[in-house]
Amino acid sequence: MFERLVAHGGKGVSVRRLGSSRAGEMRITRFLHNPKVKIDEMMSTALARTRAQVVGRHVLAIQDTTALRVDEKGVGLSFHPVIAVDANEGTVLGLVDNFFLTRKGGERATRRERDFADKDSRRWLSGAQSAGALVEAGAACVTTIEDREGDIYECFAFRPAHVEKLVRAAQDRRLADGTSVFSKACEWREAGRMAVEIPAAPGRKARKTELSVRFGKIEILRPLHRKASDGLPKTIIATLVIAREISPAEGEEPALWFLMTSHQVNDIADARRIIGFYRRRWTIEQLFRTMKTKGFDIEALRQEQDGPLEKLVTAILIAAIRVMQLVAERDGNAGRPLTDVFDPADQPALERICQSLEGKTEKQKNPHPNGSLAYAAWVFARLGGWTGYYGKPGPIVMLSGLTQFHAIKHGWSLRNV
Repeated sequence: MFERLVAHGGKGVSVRRLGSSRAGEMRITRFLHNPKVKIDEMMSTALARTRAQVVGRHVLAIQDTTALRVDEKGVGLSFHPVIAVDANEGTVLGLVDNFFLTRKGGERATRRERDFADKDSRRWLSGAQSAGALVEAGAACVTTIEDREGDIYECFAFRPAHVEKLVRAAQDRRLADGTSVFSKACEWREAGRMAVEIPAAPGRKARKTELSVRFGKIEILRPLHRKASDGLPKTIIATLVIAREISPAEGEEPALWFLMTSHQVNDIADARRIIGFYRRRWTIEQLFRTMKTKGFDIEALRQEQDGPLEKLVTAILIAAIRVMQLVAERDGNAGRPLTDVFDPADQPALERICQSLEGKTEKQKNPHPNGSLAYAAWVFARLGGWTGYYGKPGPIVMLSGLTQFHAIKHGWSLRNV
């Protein structure tokens, strides 16, 4: 089923299409409804592959939540993956964990009365705890990366000791010195500047810009509605890094990031590194884009919840990670072998397809060594419509190329029949 997901992903996913025939459709349906098929086992297998890739690396465990089947009031099913990304190279190393969330409505009014363990926000701490498995596997350092939803006092207070945290501040928290987090943007002196590229987003064009950087230590007070009896310390020490866009494009809202981290920041180089880590968070947005309308189209799935739907989404998530690994290695910076992601038996077909795609000029030839993951990524990108001349292929182009490759591979497998 995994092979068929990758093969058909660029055209959206349905059980009928995956099955290819009535018999195949029924086999997949029975698989999804089989109580012996466990999501936990699917995840543990994916994590085992990821653990094999992290030895000696600084790993970013990037986590976020996205809607799967949710109404306009936010009621319904969402999922929250945690992915492993190399902090220095941006390489997607694999999947760490995934949590499904069912929101029934009416919960917001009682959120302050409920224990933290009973809240949906507990998923951010669960994700950090899952990331601890990467330290056990030999990662040199693990840092969770979270957007503003992860700005939760308990997640700082109870984070695993061996897992660092980096989150974009959402609340103007009270500090022990009588000020607040957001006031530091005016109080602290500029430590330096850095040039960055801000990616495109709905209603925003991609742009190159310059950021003013400030940093310092802060002591965060426990929120007023939390109690010491909850096991929460009165204060938490963290580092705050502030990045403010200096000259935004006309009509664009200036970027302003308040980044709180457990990492030590001693100089401007450390501060720039923290900002660089946070900018890697965009990887998970690309993963969601791959899984949704322009890729696997998970919003169109019609399976039943509480079993079949969650199993199919988990399988799609694992397949989408493969696409992201190809995108991350398109330049060959990490020098990863083909066998990190693909079966060695795929190599002969890749080589023949590559020969048919290459042109006469150097620009039209595959620049990567045979047997490398980058070599395969070049082939899939070309199959997906990338010419080799303009820009770099993204996940949707790569997924389209993978779909084309598996169609060709099927014909290849019949060559001696």
